[in-house]
Amino acid sequence: MVSEALKGRSLLTWLDYTEEEIRYLLDLSKQLKAEKKQGETNQRFLGKTIALLFEKRSTRTRCAFETAFGEEGGHPVFLSTQDIQMGAKESIEDTARILGRMFDAIQFRGFKQSTVETLAKYSGVPVYNGLTDDFHPTQALADILTLEENFGPSKGKKLCFVGDGRNNVARSLIVICAKLGIHFTVITPASLNPDAALLAKCAPLADASGAKITVTADTAGVKGADALYTDVWVSMGEEAKKEERRRLLSPYQVNQALMDKTGRKDSIFLHCLPAVKGEEVTADVIDGPQSRAWDEGENRKHTIKAIMAATLGVAAIS
Repeated sequence: MVSEALKGRSLLTWLDYTEEEIRYLLDLSKQLKAEKKQGETNQRFLGKTIALLFEKRSTRTRCAFETAFGEEGGHPVFLSTQDIQMGAKESIEDTARILGRMFDAIQFRGFKQSTVETLAKYSGVPVYNGLTDDFHPTQALADILTLEENFGPSKGKKLCFVGDGRNNVARSLIVICAKLGIHFTVITPASLNPDAALLAKCAPLADASGAKITVTADTAGVKGADALYTDVWVSMGEEAKKEERRRLLSPYQVNQALMDKTGRKDSIFLHCLPAVKGEEVTADVIDGPQSRAWDEGENRKHTIKAIMAATLGVAAIS
């Protein structure tokens, strides 16, 4: 039974989850979102606590975890690097051991994937990756939920990411699309191609699901796309490369001309936010009728709630 298989699990990357498990979390997200819209009040996390560890700043991730956990009766505790000793006077392993004895779950948003993996290894409680330099799995689940809200079942749909193909969002989308049978195209200059090792790891997953994973430098690759997706040109921690990124990625700006290249009037625009309007996307696109970026941002909350509820064993699809 899927609900039992998810109980007690961490979410570090979608590589650790089956297509059926991801599908279950999407369906649970839809159920929990519908409950919220109908004004239902539940207390699924009553008596439970979660530690929210942040090395990087956050709007959507922090607010999604705090509101999702709090409105279900749980107690979220925000901890920045200024608040705790992790990585300074205390090892990550020892921090994990202590937090695991005090909290029911841990969220980590920071730099190294190895940090969230260590927290999961030593804490003994579910650990959720709220973003690392390598992966952003909670974002990817919200992206697919948004795609399905607009087009129905995502299997066989075409999603295009335009921009820095190495970043954590693109990497997470490669994985989840390969698992779910979504045709995913990364449109990026060759110097910013996704990691070859990750592509190789996902190739058999895509073969099994029927997904086509494509990497190209040609913006003509957007033809027929259900959705175009982009992210900021300069990721957190890479500010020194700002001018180089602008030079490389200016031809890949998502503007109305690129949206029109899909050849479809119903193509939508997605962005994980925050956006730098006028750089990776023009204001008329992100603020226009094809944009679903705001729905996508809201969906961070509903998908994160579903992940926590399933892995803490307090909710199932009814």
